[in-house]
Amino acid sequence: MTDRQFEVVLFGATGFTGSLTAEYLAAHAPVGTRWALAGRDGDRLRALRDRLGVAAGVVEADVSDAGSLRRLAEAGRVVITTVGPYLRYGDGIVAACAEAGTDYVDLTGEPEFVDLTYLRHHATAERTGARLVHACGFDAIPPDLGALFTVQQLPEGQPIRMRGYLSVGALPSGGTFDSALTVFGRWRSGAAARARRRRMEPVDRTRRVRAVSGRPGYDRTAGAWVLPLPTIDPQIVVRSARALDRYGPDFSYGHFVALGNPLTAAALGVGAIGVFALAQVPPARRALSRLRPAGSGPTPEQRAKAWFRLRFVADSGDRRVVTEVAAADPAYGGAAKMLAESALCLALDPLPPSAGQVTTAVAMGDALRARLDEAGIGFRVVESR
Repeated sequence: MTDRQFEVVLFGATGFTGSLTAEYLAAHAPVGTRWALAGRDGDRLRALRDRLGVAAGVVEADVSDAGSLRRLAEAGRVVITTVGPYLRYGDGIVAACAEAGTDYVDLTGEPEFVDLTYLRHHATAERTGARLVHACGFDAIPPDLGALFTVQQLPEGQPIRMRGYLSVGALPSGGTFDSALTVFGRWRSGAAARARRRRMEPVDRTRRVRAVSGRPGYDRTAGAWVLPLPTIDPQIVVRSARALDRYGPDFSYGHFVALGNPLTAAALGVGAIGVFALAQVPPARRALSRLRPAGSGPTPEQRAKAWFRLRFVADSGDRRVVTEVAAADPAYGGAAKMLAESALCLALDPLPPSAGQVTTAVAMGDALRARLDEAGIGFRVVESR
């Protein structure tokens, strides 16, 4: 793809997370990187380019115009998209990238979208050489690369039992909240897509890899009250483990949120059940979406106080390793950083061959972790015995 006009194209550049990603690229893309801002409104894109003071290109494209998406995909080596909810707006651009052999990254936390992408576009991307890499933000880079980093601290060829415990202080944007409501409201169709994918995916019967749900309650290992997190994160970790033999012959992963007291845990659990129930009723779902309108997000002051810590505990035989991934502003500044560095890694770094729908651990692995470590997202060993 050396003949492509741009190395990176950012689609949805004028949205909340898109503008943060544009700011990050303007400040951190290596000198000489050819990149572009893309979206529906050329005037707004040019205004953003002028505000950033960069020589980025401008590509006009609309999710409702397949021809414009095809031209966008053919213009870049890597396309970043922040245009969500992805179930509503994402299929056209991922289809265009798969057809054009263009690498693709997004921020989705929507399991149904990822499963539908596999069903519809994985085979095409394998044929054209495109790497379709979902969940390149807070969902699911810290768990995916953190689990890989943890596995690398253990002997090869041994069974591994791993748990991830998330502690976080951050507020969601309107787009994130809308995506969550979309997932909750479509759980039946999501389950159907997941079942279709399971029937289509090849199965390696020589290894055992699985996600385990776990139970809510006090966890002595974490020293906290925990709730299982039914997010996309454990699905991504398990897909990486199935693709990479380094995770051993028998690998299991559980993903939890860690909380300081039982009242907080109970309130969070009851609240999640309530939102899930209301999301099944379209009028109630629309009313909930107005609580965090699309395009809204935390203020710079709120983002400056945001943080996350994801601690992994892994047991293999008589060995135990505890590791940690941590950073500030996980959901927005951090997500923009992870997303932009993922695109730059695909565009500029020497990487192992891969194609089709792949995870960050499979497509980029240590190369992306090194980039993120340099950018302030820390991976460290806490304990090894």
